Amino acid sequence: MSIVIGKTSKAPTFPIAAKAALKNNQLRRNVAHATNVIRTKRALRVEEMPDWEQLRTAGADIKQHTLAHLDHYLIEFERNCELAGGKVHWARDADEANQIAIELIRHYSSDQPNPEVIKVKTMTSDEIQLNHALEAAGIRPIETDLADMIVQLGDDEPSHIVVPALHKNRVEIRDIFRDKMSLPGLTTEPEALTAAARFYLRERFLRARIGISGANFAIAETGSVCVVESEGNGRMCVTLPDVLISLIGIEKIIPTFADLEVFLQTLARSATGERMNPYNSIWTGVTPGDGPQHFHVILLDNGRTKLLADPLERETLQCIRCGACLNACPVYRETGGHAYGSIYSGPIGAILSPQLASLEHSRSLPFASTLCGACYEVCPVKINIPEVLIHLRGQVVREDQKTLTGKLSAENIAMQAAASIFQSHRRYEAAQRLARLGQGLFERKGQLTNLPGMAGAWTRTRSLRPIPKQSFRDWWKARAKQEPKA
Repeated sequence: MSIVIGKTSKAPTFPIAAKAALKNNQLRRNVAHATNVIRTKRALRVEEMPDWEQLRTAGADIKQHTLAHLDHYLIEFERNCELAGGKVHWARDADEANQIAIELIRHYSSDQPNPEVIKVKTMTSDEIQLNHALEAAGIRPIETDLADMIVQLGDDEPSHIVVPALHKNRVEIRDIFRDKMSLPGLTTEPEALTAAARFYLRERFLRARIGISGANFAIAETGSVCVVESEGNGRMCVTLPDVLISLIGIEKIIPTFADLEVFLQTLARSATGERMNPYNSIWTGVTPGDGPQHFHVILLDNGRTKLLADPLERETLQCIRCGACLNACPVYRETGGHAYGSIYSGPIGAILSPQLASLEHSRSLPFASTLCGACYEVCPVKINIPEVLIHLRGQVVREDQKTLTGKLSAENIAMQAAASIFQSHRRYEAAQRLARLGQGLFERKGQLTNLPGMAGAWTRTRSLRPIPKQSFRDWWKARAKQEPKA
């Protein structure tokens, strides 16, 4: 089985990638500005909702129930989708999903030597690297979501779940459009950039015969698929082509149409600070003479089913891809999304990518967090991301300790020494005395600098005060001697 999670297999570890990102001041300004705007808008929209916490609980309950009975709802979705004229395909992994998509496109474009397809924003296709697979098969994918189009034209990678080009400012976007659209006189005015994108895409919408979409939700009760978006390009993708292929992660299933009532209220507010997405497209199967006349759904596993066995790991699959955790995360806000080395960035990426890939890649991501809990507080489906991060950190450490290299690593030896020291107050006090004696070599102007070993990672970027000359225990003992006896 081939598990693919975006670009993880070739990416550097988070500490290395983050260090490089921190040197890019323009990127950091772009990310900080964009996330600040979204966070402010979200806070205003959430404050309007007196039942916000109840909606969060309802969303979490729906997701937990669905995941606990996912086999039932997947079969129900397949049955109802096909009764409505659709066709459901099952893909165990990325390779299988890509092959199904390629075969379908070749079947419906047999008269075209180099067919092209239009795509609405779908992170699931990025997860399995569908665009690369299509291009290798001689098929040209065209991204139509504005941010995804910017990323594609700029030969870049997405940096955010909801706003893939969040790391780019208007000047950088203008330069990309000037180069790839041959528009030397293009300005940075939003209206001009939007007009250029519209002109570029409109022709492609009208000539496309095959569209590819993802799904925000797939409704078991009716076999319907739902895509929510802010631009309208997605609606063009799912209505104009004669053939529509929807790639859907199996966790996107919800039981009933009525369940959308909860998620349509929480998703837009959490993702972009809107009361509701301007475009909510819902389609069921095939309707003669209206919309695509051939509809195919590829239900993707790609590592998801193995998470269902563990209730804590299963919680990750509740995610509705709103991106609120990224906007709230102090780590993401400093480094941006590229440092995570995966199509899924931020706190949710730090738990989703390692789990889908069985910790084969992204081993550093569970440590890319301060565990401050901001991600949990804003999550509209109450995923306890800090708890899952700790769980994954434990897995990484336990795996490392099974090997001789892991047992002899500086970190493991330091932790074993610390455990021994903390077991005895005498050893603890002796260690404090030794530390006081040794810290003089590294003290500069009341701060410790350039500490050796692992401690050096802290003092390279943070201030650290020296150990005080008198510990609390020493002060308490001295105080007890000075007090008069009764």
